[in-house]
Amino acid sequence: MDHNRDVKTYSLLAKTLVALGFREEAARTYVLAAELGGSRSEDYYVEAMKLYYDLDQDDVALSLGLPLLERAQRDADVAFMIATLFLKRGEKDLVRVFLPVLSKSSVSKHNSLAYLLLTGAPEDVQDRETISNLLQRMPRSIILILAYLVFMREINDYWEIERLEPELKRMFLRDARQTLQIEAPFYNLHWLADEAQNKFAGYRKDAFPAEYPQERHSMPHDWGKKIRIGYLSSDLWPHHATMKLFRAVLKMHDPERFDVTLFCYTPEEHLGEDIDRSDWGRIVTIRDMSDAEAAQAIRENEIDILVEMKGHTRNSRPFILNHKPAPIQAAWLGFPGTTVNVDLDYIIGDHYVLPDRSKPHYWEKFCRLPESYQPNDPYSRPQSELFTRQDANLPEDAFVFASFNATRKISLENINLWIRLLKATPNSVLWMLCKDQKAHDNILRKFAEAGIDRKRIVFTGVVPYEAHLSRLKLADLGLDTFPVNGHTTTSEQLWAGLPVLTVKGTHFASRVSESLLQSIGMPETIADSQEDYLKRAVDLYENRDKVKLLKQRLEDNRWIKPLFDVERFTRHLEKAYEMMVERAKAGLEPDHIDVPALPAREKPFAQPTLPE
Repeated sequence: MDHNRDVKTYSLLAKTLVALGFREEAARTYVLAAELGGSRSEDYYVEAMKLYYDLDQDDVALSLGLPLLERAQRDADVAFMIATLFLKRGEKDLVRVFLPVLSKSSVSKHNSLAYLLLTGAPEDVQDRETISNLLQRMPRSIILILAYLVFMREINDYWEIERLEPELKRMFLRDARQTLQIEAPFYNLHWLADEAQNKFAGYRKDAFPAEYPQERHSMPHDWGKKIRIGYLSSDLWPHHATMKLFRAVLKMHDPERFDVTLFCYTPEEHLGEDIDRSDWGRIVTIRDMSDAEAAQAIRENEIDILVEMKGHTRNSRPFILNHKPAPIQAAWLGFPGTTVNVDLDYIIGDHYVLPDRSKPHYWEKFCRLPESYQPNDPYSRPQSELFTRQDANLPEDAFVFASFNATRKISLENINLWIRLLKATPNSVLWMLCKDQKAHDNILRKFAEAGIDRKRIVFTGVVPYEAHLSRLKLADLGLDTFPVNGHTTTSEQLWAGLPVLTVKGTHFASRVSESLLQSIGMPETIADSQEDYLKRAVDLYENRDKVKLLKQRLEDNRWIKPLFDVERFTRHLEKAYEMMVERAKAGLEPDHIDVPALPAREKPFAQPTLPE
């Protein structure tokens, strides 16, 4: 060193120091070599970074890594270190640029990190490419096959679904419980319409201690004159589908008997200055609290019944309930199935979505309302001026089948049945809502391969809500999806006067439309099987006078049948809450509850102004 301070000498010294175990000194020497420049300067920075990374000197390692960001996009080792360091700081989004190199690497720890960097959003193109890369590396991985199929359903890639379906079935037959435990419950519902199996999707035996429910029920609690209801959700903003259904219930709750608090973790971007929630009840914001802190806030409000409204949907926080926040805990509305790994007493449903035979397949006890479990707000569903078929690019003389459900709900079985339907009804078109270009192209390709003229598939996009409700009337028949039905979408179509054809299902998610149709007095459009679904659709196509009669029935029933009678619904829901509280006050454990029905209306209910 007294004679030579060049790159070669520093490099040789650094390697010698590593061999002698002086790693920090070696790292500093590599930096000296890199600072002298030359063709290998970047390589020496990488070697220094590796040593500091191994020494847990994260700040120094990251400072060396930042100038290497471009290299990291092609060097999986460097990408791994930089991404790991940023993750330690909680900055996940900054390193998703490394997903391609990490997911294509032959090193398993790189692949694992790529999986960790996924957003969990099936519409994310980068996530989709990452899962595809990983699956090519590990084609037998159960986790990757399940994840990949979620993305393929999102873009309606029926060819990949069909290719992997045999492998999925083999995995399921080989070890059903293992396959179920690694899949998210929400996505499991989309392909497995078997409640006995759905119960174990994502199941963890240690999710909460077995003694927690009993401890929670026996905790001292001051029952007041009013029943204190807490609603827990991140969807507490007017334009969310849940609130389109639910907000009228908040306004209809009897203030003399019920005290309502909303425990809100709605993202701030949905709560602009123009959002008015003043008449929904008291609002407690828990967005920035931990689960334990949120549970404590709920206890401090002395809530009698906490209603969890998200279940296993995106951005949910049902595990707040595993911290014993309320003596009675119930699930309702947000998730169409049993809520796994969460301390719940009841699930609120009805006799269609929760038939007696389903009781063994739910973690919760049933609390069944006498009509539909779904509330509907008839006051906040205004319709704009009527569209014409010409406005919607629909042929004037064709029979218009309509599908406005999310396209991921159109299963392979579903679209194959629709292909048969279109072949049997030559003067018809299928009018579809589609938000994703890839899904649009795949759906069109599927129909075209079956010999269906592309002109018979009419796509439409998202329009303002009032316009959407108005345009629904242009169709002749709404086609429901299976195994996951339309939920809010079905009630919107019925509200607009469009009959909906569904098929009886085998789990909650596939029975929702049946519940809604029964509640508005339309049993003729509930098919017993797929073949019956096809037969009924063809019959309506061939006998359009029947469609007119169905539309007239919807118009007649709207203001007398239970589906849109929010005041009647709220009284039934309140009775359910009272029956839960009666059991709890008597020291009884939760058990199945069937709420009695009020007398049927003899006259149409009015269109009253909401209470101030």
